[in-house]
Amino acid sequence: MEHTNFVHLHLHSQYSLLDGAIKIPDLVERVKEYKMPAVAVTDHGNMFGAIEFYTKAVSAGIKPIIGCEVYIAPGSRFEKTNARGSSEASYHYVLLCKNLTGYRNLCRLVSAGYREGFYYRPRIDWELLRENNEGLIAMTACLGGEIPVLLGAGRMDEALARTRQMAEVFDNNRLYLELQENFIPEQTPVNKGLIEIAKELSLPLVATNDCHYLTRESAHAHEVLLCIQTGKTMDDDKRMRFSNDEFYVKTPAEMAALFKEYPQALANTVEIAQRCNLELDFKTYHFPQYEKPAEQTLDEVLAEMSRQGLDERLADIRKLRELSAEEEARYRERLETELDCIRQMGFPGYFLIVADFINWGKDHDIPVGPGRGSAAGSLVAFAIRITDIDPMPYNLLFERFLNPERVSMPDIDVDFCIYGRERVIDYVRHRYGEANVAQIITFGTMQAKGVIRDVGRALNMSFAETDKIAKLIPGILNITLKDSLAQEPKLKELIDKDAKIKELFNIALALEGLTRHASTHAAGVVVTPKALTEYLPLYTDPKSGGQVTQFAMSYVEKIGLVKFDFLGLKTLTVIDNAVRLVRFGKAPDFDLRLIRDDDQKSFELLSKGETTGVFQLESSGMKEYLIKLKPSCFEDLIAMVALYRPGPLGSGMVDSFIKRKHGQESFDYPFPQLEPILKDTYGVIVYQEQVMLIAQVLGNYSLGGADLLRRAMGKKKPEEMAKEREKFIAGAKANKL
Repeated sequence: MEHTNFVHLHLHSQYSLLDGAIKIPDLVERVKEYKMPAVAVTDHGNMFGAIEFYTKAVSAGIKPIIGCEVYIAPGSRFEKTNARGSSEASYHYVLLCKNLTGYRNLCRLVSAGYREGFYYRPRIDWELLRENNEGLIAMTACLGGEIPVLLGAGRMDEALARTRQMAEVFDNNRLYLELQENFIPEQTPVNKGLIEIAKELSLPLVATNDCHYLTRESAHAHEVLLCIQTGKTMDDDKRMRFSNDEFYVKTPAEMAALFKEYPQALANTVEIAQRCNLELDFKTYHFPQYEKPAEQTLDEVLAEMSRQGLDERLADIRKLRELSAEEEARYRERLETELDCIRQMGFPGYFLIVADFINWGKDHDIPVGPGRGSAAGSLVAFAIRITDIDPMPYNLLFERFLNPERVSMPDIDVDFCIYGRERVIDYVRHRYGEANVAQIITFGTMQAKGVIRDVGRALNMSFAETDKIAKLIPGILNITLKDSLAQEPKLKELIDKDAKIKELFNIALALEGLTRHASTHAAGVVVTPKALTEYLPLYTDPKSGGQVTQFAMSYVEKIGLVKFDFLGLKTLTVIDNAVRLVRFGKAPDFDLRLIRDDDQKSFELLSKGETTGVFQLESSGMKEYLIKLKPSCFEDLIAMVALYRPGPLGSGMVDSFIKRKHGQESFDYPFPQLEPILKDTYGVIVYQEQVMLIAQVLGNYSLGGADLLRRAMGKKKPEEMAKEREKFIAGAKANKL
């Protein structure tokens, strides 16, 4: 494909929070439409969107240039005053990554801006830039850049001297003087000065447009966005605003017309794009370093720990029931099968690290949950005390957790007492190093109801007016304004009758989905083998002061980092207090792990719906179903929790399950092979494990392949479902069904 001779190198996405209004998918689509070979994203002071941008641009065949418009303190980043007597608290500079070295240096710079230099904004300084500029190309930025500020103040000699110093820092071949033509009067003398400096110092010029929104028509919505950011209204004459509507992603032809007298400034955008060749590795996992004996491998340590742990678990099982030699052999065979899989997939270190912090918590009297999700299907996890759930009696499948046919990181969610969770995270920081441990960022976006309220405030509409409109948005999770309009006729009536409401709705449509704020994820923690800034930039949570990744969880995993979920669960605290009371009152040796799961008095309470305070069983709807079900075994409770979801409740599966249990509804098995799989759930398919086993016995699947079928069903993607349907039918035919 023939490419244009211009590339946008100064651009703010939605991750320039409440300042940039360009959504990355829209940007990629527009750049592809313009046939540009590359594009840069240079958000203010952060790299929040770097990996999302990189992956989506590469997928579209566009070269991504990762950058940042950094803030540089006039003096030291540690000083919270304007050290050089300037009216500026900081200056702008644009930095672009040439390669992996530049990416790592930019990560260090941006991280230091939050950790060390934050003063209204995340600031770095020239000391840091001198140490961390390799692999970076610099541009002098907008009117907020240091050289433009000096030129705008008529201080040409200082601007020339400062530019000479900057050029030396960037090896006299990585600094570009940035021309902009935005029709702001102040820009004209700045451009003139930059052109003079370029001639004097033989430095290259580059043309940019400082894009903040996608199209010229988006300028009004962007102005409202600035009001939302600053807490102002559009009626306020002193509100922050851009001078005009020129700050959009212009076409190459528009840029060529603006800079027809400086064709080299246009050509240099392509030259810079050619110099920037960052390649990120998404195939390598970066596991934290688990301390092990020098004479043993991680595989050997895990195998030894697992076998010893299984012996201890089997001893506990014998305290509750008899265990035949045949059963014990099945346990040991399953353990070795899992260990082989874990070794082949290269994940022994992950299991050892999780076991380490979980067992530290248990050994320090911090209540830890018994396990949740697919990890409960691992006997290795049970043996080394990651979980307290024996997968064997419940036919829990290891392949749902780890599957060699679907190579992905294991994912173990761990529940801790709400008062002990932070102690465990502190232990992990101490164990693996403060520089190697961070919590994970999460971003709040402008959702349907919220964006209506935000825009209403910015338009100076009354709370009552805005609230009336927001309440018409259907209470459906993640519903969009477009869908709301289709589902709620009254909304359309209001829009058609009132021009102000129409304006509000149109602006809200433009801003919907933009990133509104950053905060810390409730559970995610990442641990790295080297300093975090070798892999990603860091953010500082303004509330807690905690160290947080600048990439959201999915992109932390995308770059191969290992994340762990530390969840705080109040129920564990309640249970722990109850155990302490029992030990203090009647039974000093009481052990929660040895409670039998067939206590009839407990089932009598459950059958009466007396479950207030019982995790997942205390809602009014669940209580009603428990009274109808009258559970008589632990398996009934497992099924009820699995079925109490919108899908099964709406389909009638729950009522059918209850009737079948009490003999009020007959059922049979379409194939005799299904009886051992569905007998415990009265012929109703309740669990994902049952789906996998059915695929195995009817469709001739391996359990690994059956896990792929299970995932395809969950994703509900037509192409994947069609593929699995054909495979299942072929397997069933091979089984002569």
